[in-house]
Amino acid sequence: MDFAALMSKEISKAKATATANPKPQNPSPSPTPTTSTEQKKYTRRADLEAARLAAYNEEQARLAAERAARQAQKRKAEDEEAARRREREDKKRRLAEESRRRREEEDALRERERRRRLGLPELTPSEGEGSEAATGAGAGEEELSAEEVKQRLRELGEPATLFGEGEKARARRYWRVVRKDDQPDSDAVQKQKWTDGPIPTTLELVPEVEMKIPATLPKDDAGKKFLFRQLASYFTMVLKEWEAALAKRDVSVKQSLQGRQAFNAMVQSRENMKPLFRKFEKGDLDTGVLEHVVEIVHKAQLRRYVDANDAYLRLSIGKAAWPIGVTMVGIHERSAREKLHQSDQQAHILSDESTRKYLQSIKRCLSFAQTRWPPDDQLQIMG
Repeated sequence: MDFAALMSKEISKAKATATANPKPQNPSPSPTPTTSTEQKKYTRRADLEAARLAAYNEEQARLAAERAARQAQKRKAEDEEAARRREREDKKRRLAEESRRRREEEDALRERERRRRLGLPELTPSEGEGSEAATGAGAGEEELSAEEVKQRLRELGEPATLFGEGEKARARRYWRVVRKDDQPDSDAVQKQKWTDGPIPTTLELVPEVEMKIPATLPKDDAGKKFLFRQLASYFTMVLKEWEAALAKRDVSVKQSLQGRQAFNAMVQSRENMKPLFRKFEKGDLDTGVLEHVVEIVHKAQLRRYVDANDAYLRLSIGKAAWPIGVTMVGIHERSAREKLHQSDQQAHILSDESTRKYLQSIKRCLSFAQTRWPPDDQLQIMG
């Protein structure tokens, strides 16, 4: 068989197969049937995010429900505890009232037995109520709550609550204090008021127009008392002006080393002059010291600060011979040693520490006064 016959035979065979299985024209793709067990090979990210968000919302809803349940249970427990507490308080109050009533009945019974034993007449109900009111708040006294009683006790300077003190005992203590304050007390009437100033004092301060200190010391007692008031008023005025001048400085100056030292000097002078004010109040200042203080203030008011400083030096140092070095080298008395014990030339700054401090404070007040009220004569300015 030649090649042409073989090719024709194969072609006829292919045609017969195509005729037996005809192929449709323009076939449309049919969906491939899927089973329930067949899974997708790929998943979209949007589907994954939606699933995650749904799980998150479900978890949050579950947590919120659990939280709300816990809060409701807690509120229920708190309400039950508050109810039990109120019940206990009511029970305690009822027991206290019952105990008080029983105690009052026993007291009334004992009082009746005592009066019957002594042959006294029976108490009428009005008298019994009157005695009970006397032990309680008292007639004409208003009803106050526990907080009002505490607040009024604090305003009166009394402790708000004492150890083991109840509300009724606190109210009785308050009314006792009020009645005690209302009663006239001779000591309270005679008690002098403290003036409001840098150094509180019982002396009645005089106005600035009456602060003119005389050049000489008055002889009568009334004049000395008025002089002590003038001196206290003058030093109070100087301390106030000193404090106000320091307060007007800038913040940088106040916080500097020199500013803090100036403020400390003012505070120290104010504290050191308190013993001097106490002497002014009692009127027991030594005459030798008082004369020099009067001279210092008198010349300071005249703005003659150099003369006032000289008076201060005579007051503090004086003309006494200071014991420097060896004072006793043998058994014989030396002529210079007698000058150490002369009273008229005593150095008052050597008296005691309190005297030294308020004399130094007077000098500081004098130094401030010449800056606050400068002199007309420049030669009167202290160095």
